[in-house]
Amino acid sequence: MLTFALVALVIITVSAGLIHLIRTKPIQRVRGPPSPSFLLGHEHALSTQNEVGDLEFEWLRTYGPTWRIRGEFGIHVLMTADPKALQHIYHKSAYNYTKRTSANIMAEIMTGPGIAVSLGRDHQRHRKIMNPAFSAAHLRTFLPLFQRIGTKMVEQWKTDLSGAERMSMVVNKWLSRATMDIIGEAAFDYQYGALDKGAGSPIIKAYDNLFSDINKPSAMVALFRATWDYIPIPILRLFRFVPAEPFTRLRNLRGLFTEYGKQILREQRAEIDVEKVSKSKDVMSILIKANSSADPQTRLSDAEIMAEMFTLTLAGHETTASTLTFLTYELAKHPEYQARLRKEIQDRRALVMSRGDASFSMEDLDSLTLTMNAIKETLRFHPIVSYLPRVATKDDVIPLAYPIVSTTGETITEIPVHAGQVIFPSFMAYQRIKDIWGEDADVWNPDRWLRPETGKQTKVGVFANLMTFSAGVQACIGWKFSIIEMQALLAEIIENFELSLSSEKHTIRRAPAGFGMVPMIEGREDLGTALPLQVSLVQQ
Repeated sequence: MLTFALVALVIITVSAGLIHLIRTKPIQRVRGPPSPSFLLGHEHALSTQNEVGDLEFEWLRTYGPTWRIRGEFGIHVLMTADPKALQHIYHKSAYNYTKRTSANIMAEIMTGPGIAVSLGRDHQRHRKIMNPAFSAAHLRTFLPLFQRIGTKMVEQWKTDLSGAERMSMVVNKWLSRATMDIIGEAAFDYQYGALDKGAGSPIIKAYDNLFSDINKPSAMVALFRATWDYIPIPILRLFRFVPAEPFTRLRNLRGLFTEYGKQILREQRAEIDVEKVSKSKDVMSILIKANSSADPQTRLSDAEIMAEMFTLTLAGHETTASTLTFLTYELAKHPEYQARLRKEIQDRRALVMSRGDASFSMEDLDSLTLTMNAIKETLRFHPIVSYLPRVATKDDVIPLAYPIVSTTGETITEIPVHAGQVIFPSFMAYQRIKDIWGEDADVWNPDRWLRPETGKQTKVGVFANLMTFSAGVQACIGWKFSIIEMQALLAEIIENFELSLSSEKHTIRRAPAGFGMVPMIEGREDLGTALPLQVSLVQQ
């Protein structure tokens, strides 16, 4: 029975694929690499490449910022790093380019009906309700929390050193615990206790290696997921009950988080008086307060609130932790820049102490130019989300900033697309275009941000013209939260510790994890996500 169902799905999908081939005729004159397989196309190759970016960089060099690849079942996919195309897709015509069904349903299985999977007007409703919780002024009030958690982590590192000259540390695990505790308190006024419980924390155990584990598709699994774009959504939602991985793990994670979520909602609702102005600063208090409105357009259901909680926890801790992990790795590889950054922090600390303060203010952190440049450069060089697929909902014409040469030798300045056209906007490749970022775009160099022309072309991303947080109406709602969090944690770490490469001379690779990447040790993938560094106390 199961075999018959799978065969039926494949027949339906192949038929839909043939129709798609006819509809994608306009982009077939765009050059691109030969397909390695009709069934798997380049999509499986992207998700299994050794290092995220290897294929995109090769295609960027060969074809320019826009090219054509093949998806599963032979469909034509437009892939672009062109800033004008990205601006059009994410800004000017954002709601005309929707999320791909297969990817969106997988995200819904993980998080529920929250902002990450909502579309069109539904997304506008979620965004409008949540925006006040992520205003710049509100987020700055979280700085003392970031600093308290950062100090707690630093003190635990010092304890572990116990007088030793240096120690080896898997930094991504520590940073994941710290950011988990931060999102718990900032978003829900709830203490996960991840730093206290360490690897024994139930929620840390549940999330550990999540992205890498659920995004290792075999050829058969990849083809199975490819059929999702052609199956009615009500049927797709039943797939979460499939008694196999990764669905079993996702169900267990949802079950665990539901326990946390119900407790948090119960406690929060008991404390919030909807008739009075709440003094609570956490995101959940604001959502619950908004939920008292009589207008359904300004309310979220309990299921949606739970989904927002799950989404914030999932996206709000691991992405920031991974960016900081790659940043500490680059500082370990560039000790001269690390020393300059530390001196900048120490000089500012002296100024803070001279005025009688104990902690950096937001203005102090914003004055740390080298620190901010290191954050920007890591977001550029190691974008945790490397691409986000989109599907055209109507016929359109995508403009190009960088003309390309067609298969017949013509110069193309814009690309007509039909409704249903799948597009892979490549953030990774965009952030390596030398005309935008300089001739040294393929190296990690924070000093590029001292050049006034860096990134000063077509307006694209929400921060530093980068695409790492996506862009437009569906950009990451918590990007400012993440930036302030990284500023605070990085200052605490670098002021207290010197970072150097592991004595075992590990090769760290950016391993694919869905549309993103995670750090892994070359040849030791059995360890899961891991980035070990040597850590020693700064000599005062």
